[in-house]
Order: sequence, then C-alpha cells, then structure tokens
Amino acid sequence: MSAINDYYLFIISGILLNLTPGVDVLYILSSAFQKGFKASIVAILGINTGCLIHMFISIIGLSAILMSSVYIFNIIKFLGLLYLVYLGLSLLFSKNDNRTSSKKIDKSLMKIYYKGIFINVLNPKVMIFFLAFLPQFINTSSSEASFALSILGLSFILVSIIINILISYVALNISKNFNITNKIKKLIKNLVGGLFIGFAIKLGFDV
Repeated sequence: MSAINDYYLFIISGILLNLTPGVDVLYILSSAFQKGFKASIVAILGINTGCLIHMFISIIGLSAILMSSVYIFNIIKFLGLLYLVYLGLSLLFSKNDNRTSSKKIDKSLMKIYYKGIFINVLNPKVMIFFLAFLPQFINTSSSEASFALSILGLSFILVSIIINILISYVALNISKNFNITNKIKKLIKNLVGGLFIGFAIKLGFDV
C-alpha cells in the first residue's frame, strides 16, 4: 500500500474522532435508549451509509466542487441545520408509543436508517473531513491515489461501526443497572431533542 502514508496513524485518528461526542453519536445513543440495541445498529448503518456517499463524491471530485462554491456549501449547511432542528422538535413533541407490532417495528427501523443517512450527508463537517483529512495520508503522486482514498474511507467506516457498536452496547448495559421509567425516558428524549437543536445552532456559527 505505497499510496497510503502512516496508515496506523490514520486508524488511531479514526478511533479518537469516533470517540468524540457529536451529532452522530448522539443520534445512535438516542436510538439505543428509545428503541434498543437493534435500533442503534440500524442507526450506525444509516450514519455510515452517509459516510459511503461522502467517500464516493470525494473520490469523483464532487466534494471539491461543492466546497469551492460558497453558495452550494451554505445550502448544504442550512439544510443540515434545518434537519437537526426538525429532529430536535420531533423528539420534544412526540408522544411515547409502546405498541410493538412487527410491521410498526420494521417501519420504525427504516425511519431510523434513513434519518441516519440524512444526518450524515447533510453534515458539512463530514464533507470537510473526507476532503481535507483523508488526503493527508495519501501519496498524491501515486497512480493509485483514488484506490487509496477508497481504502482509507472504508477503513474509517469500519472503525466507526466497531466503535459505535461498543459505545451503544456499553451505554445500554450501564443503563440496565438503573430503573428507567417512562418519565426518565421522556426526560432523556427531551434532553436529546434540546441537544439536537443546540447542535443546529452551533452548526450555524461553525465551519
């Protein structure tokens, strides 16, 4: 893999980045606490499908075009901001529903998956990561630069899946030691909803 420089440093960086609290981790944990471990896995798959999309547009050079246009970049940023506000408000005003038909569960899991994709794709920081961070570990003079970018992107996604599954599993096991009533669930849901709105406000001033 001569086209990749310091691969081990990239993996370490990927682990540290995935351990940093952010919108993705918050969404995964919120799915875990509300719907269980299976839902958190679906959320993780949705988030990382978004990463795959970012990786693909980065490889074909579309990320550079999007980043070079302030107008397009701001549209993506604004859509991401609006989507986070929507998620926050939907959590704050949604009612607890304990019905668990298999049809309803399947529908709910699909919603969790698609929301994960939207959260990731509409996050401009992920676009910046794939455009600016990954190339630091690639030998640009190599004829296999695009292939190397794919390897790094897929490696990051694999690390992300493993780390987030562990975070979700540990968080749920810790929560089992506490008696989580419907009131506590509602409190957690409201807190997460408020945090999503807080991330949206932060996103408005960042990048």
